Amino acid sequence: KPGNAPLEEPWRKTSNWNKKYYEELTEKVEQYKPMKELKVPQARVLLVGQVGAGKTSFFNTINSVFRGYITRQACSGNAEHSLTTVYRMYQIRNSASGKTLNVRLHDTRGLEADQGMDAHGMCYLLDGNLPDRFQFNPSAPVTPDITGFVATPQFADKIHCVVFVIDGSTVDVMPEKVIEKMKGFQIHMNQRGIPQLVLLTKIDKVCEATSEDLSQVFSSPVVQETVDRVSQILGLPRSNILPIKNYESETELQDNVNILTLLTLQQLLNSTDDYMFNYLDQIEDGKLQQLNIRE
Repeated sequence: KPGNAPLEEPWRKTSNWNKKYYEELTEKVEQYKPMKELKVPQARVLLVGQVGAGKTSFFNTINSVFRGYITRQACSGNAEHSLTTVYRMYQIRNSASGKTLNVRLHDTRGLEADQGMDAHGMCYLLDGNLPDRFQFNPSAPVTPDITGFVATPQFADKIHCVVFVIDGSTVDVMPEKVIEKMKGFQIHMNQRGIPQLVLLTKIDKVCEATSEDLSQVFSSPVVQETVDRVSQILGLPRSNILPIKNYESETELQDNVNILTLLTLQQLLNSTDDYMFNYLDQIEDGKLQQLNIRE
């Protein structure tokens, strides 16, 4: 398409994608620590998205970057219904030291038009009530009677940032019901002040130039248009929409995929920090005294 030529000026600026930048990003993410004052050992990031959009693949991709080889620790694929039936809190380990990073990714059952998570279940997730490996039952709502229900979660147990995972190549045909579900969930996230970002996956399928050279992603008018559209659908700022390419068929790591993954992870951590700073401000203003008694 003639309108798909790369823009002269990228619509989102980054440093030059090279070895040095890759090492800087890796170091930043590895050294990340949540705010000391809040006694949070790990930032908790919740992944929410349609079946097959690439939530679990995103975890596998981050894991691959830090392991130094392509790993498929979590089951992912293109099944009709969600392959993630269990709530998982994934650790990311550095292959050299075996140390875990100070961020955990929480993977949920994929959203479907007629089944999957309801608003109650989402609130329990956001508030840190659900235990790791909690088994989702599409036909039964989540109640406080479930085994392992965390009745009085600490701030460290809560979700500090939510990431909607959307397949960039099917934005135009996203089922209305799935969009409605996401917007319904946003109400509960906004009430809690939890930041929301979007991972726009499969961008190599959206734009040929990006598919050939991933470092062109922020110069692609097609990717930019897709970002704009998703920003309108979910009412989030464009800067919160993060284009990404997960490892899918590759058998070897690629520097550009790693750089984009690290860049994305860095944005998630920045948003998590924003949330924690706001929380700390509220505590210091005395607005959260009642909340602190509960916690």
